[in-house]
Amino acid sequence: MTKMSTATLHWGACTEARFLRDFWQRKPLLLRQAFPGFQPLLSRSQLFALAADEDVESRLLQREGRRWQLDHGPFARKQLPSVEQPNWTLLVQGVNLHVDAAGELLRQFRFIPDARLDDLMISWASKGGGVGPHQDAYDVFLLQASGRRRWRIGPVHDATLQPGKPVKLLSRFTPEEDLVLEPGDMLYLPPGWGHDGIAASGDCMTYSIGFRAPPQGELLKEVLWQMAEAQHGGDLYRDPPLRPQATPAQLPPAMVKFAREAFARLKPDAAWFENMLGLYLTTPKPQVWFEGAEAATSALRRACRQSGCRLDRRSKMLYTATSVFINGEAVDAPLSSSALLRALADQQALDAVQVQSASPAEVALLADWCALGWLQAGGGALASAARKPAQA
Repeated sequence: MTKMSTATLHWGACTEARFLRDFWQRKPLLLRQAFPGFQPLLSRSQLFALAADEDVESRLLQREGRRWQLDHGPFARKQLPSVEQPNWTLLVQGVNLHVDAAGELLRQFRFIPDARLDDLMISWASKGGGVGPHQDAYDVFLLQASGRRRWRIGPVHDATLQPGKPVKLLSRFTPEEDLVLEPGDMLYLPPGWGHDGIAASGDCMTYSIGFRAPPQGELLKEVLWQMAEAQHGGDLYRDPPLRPQATPAQLPPAMVKFAREAFARLKPDAAWFENMLGLYLTTPKPQVWFEGAEAATSALRRACRQSGCRLDRRSKMLYTATSVFINGEAVDAPLSSSALLRALADQQALDAVQVQSASPAEVALLADWCALGWLQAGGGALASAARKPAQA
């Protein structure tokens, strides 16, 4: 059994407000005993078992001298090296999608907008194991769960990568600080900050809480894709009066003009961008599956009224002033203005009193989401159906 997370983040001499003002996306911060007495949410054997699941993203990184080898899971236990063998690391991504306790731990970081949260990755390393000197394009909190890990950190002045490696390793990394983290210690690193973590003891487990910072190019691709989808074909191109072509391979200037004019007509407003981001940021990852409830709709409504409901650990829910988004879908009007749904997004749960005060349409929607597995009614006690993909 996995342990339920009762961990509480302790700031010591710092505070959430000071952290966001002075450190967030600016400079590193080491919090000694950020989680006093922290105990791993998963044992080593449970983590290894998770890496054997085909629905879980996992990687195995081994080092021998200057030679690195990267393999992708799933991994049967016999495919993993002996725990006594040095210099290897198992990385298990998206643990919060599969373990409730991991999702509970992430709630300690909700002083940062949910739209920024990516996932919880757990790395297990034998002595000497690590992923080499590198930099990430996202904010990360590195929580030491068991064993000890030595971190060498510093700004990156030269982002040149080592050639021919299966992972992106910095060629010239000069650390400015050398830190050893014990269980319960946590290190925050902003995007682009170089770091090299090496297991200073065997059975070293580190939790990485990552917050994505999507580059403009990534968002632009999504914007253009959604714009193109919304056009539904549009007008057909028509040639101007033609003459027999002496240069048939030449691209017609009229066609170039036609494409430019089509693009120039696209003038999305702020509401359109809000909708695009809401759909994009709540879309589940491809490997995410939901377990729908077997109970009848009437039983689901009754369970919500009697015991409340909570978001499934895999669900993503965001809202704006005019819209509500969940798992890549927008809620239709008039429920798109529902204060109850916004409370669900912020609280990640509704108690029985809140559901009892809901309108029939709101309760019906909650029951529908329970049937899909997006919500858990009555504390999740109702039986679940066969697995359903998160995306059609």
